[in-house]
Amino acid sequence: MKTRALATGIAVALTLAAAGCAKDDTSTTTESGITLVKDGTLTICTHLPYEPFEYTDGGKTVGFDPDVLKIAADANDLQTSVIDISWETIVSGEALNTGKCDVAAGAMTITDERAAVMDFSDPYFEATQALMTKTGSGITSLDQLSGKTIAVQDATTGADYVKENAPEDAKIVSFEDSALMEAAVKTGKADAGVNDNGLLAYYVSQNDDVEITTEFKTGEEYGFSVKKGGNQALLDAINEGIASPEYDEVYKKWFGDAPTS
Repeated sequence: MKTRALATGIAVALTLAAAGCAKDDTSTTTESGITLVKDGTLTICTHLPYEPFEYTDGGKTVGFDPDVLKIAADANDLQTSVIDISWETIVSGEALNTGKCDVAAGAMTITDERAAVMDFSDPYFEATQALMTKTGSGITSLDQLSGKTIAVQDATTGADYVKENAPEDAKIVSFEDSALMEAAVKTGKADAGVNDNGLLAYYVSQNDDVEITTEFKTGEEYGFSVKKGGNQALLDAINEGIASPEYDEVYKKWFGDAPTS
């Protein structure tokens, strides 16, 4: 009896301790059926920096992607909050599956592999891969990088393209984020870098000692993603935003011209 009483007491204590340590469930569903991890807020996961799509300015995350998602948030009377996490956590679907965020963004190319673990919005930006070098390098193709160093970003379609198409004796160096990849080319640590054209075009516009010498037509399109099978109402809201006149205004704000159809 004493043993049973002791065991019961331990069980109760453990139950109370678990209850005290349990994370509060702040998830909610809006009237339109959108599931949110935090009431009243559209929580966005991204990986910084990826200028001009998402980056930090004055302590705040800004960029094309947050502005596009804000269209859907505003239409549903929601605030937005951006969380910076690892890119691998995003493209694996883990960030969404574990409730870190409602939607993932990051100039993310829609691929079959990623679509197997996440649900994607309609495409919102057409992209391709670009080759960036020091200005005046004369390098205009991957074939010219035999025996040289090529900078790429971890877990990107640009990295995949280089691995599949670069000369066998080229040295491929992978960096965790785009800023480090771009800096490697700018400082001469790498002879060239490959990443999305929108990203590199913006960087070149801010740094005249580097240039884009060619683009590789890969037929890529960006999409926003939500938890697999878990948030169709949010996808619908995002797609409505992408198709709205407000999207054209956001596009012009960041890229100067209206998108071509």
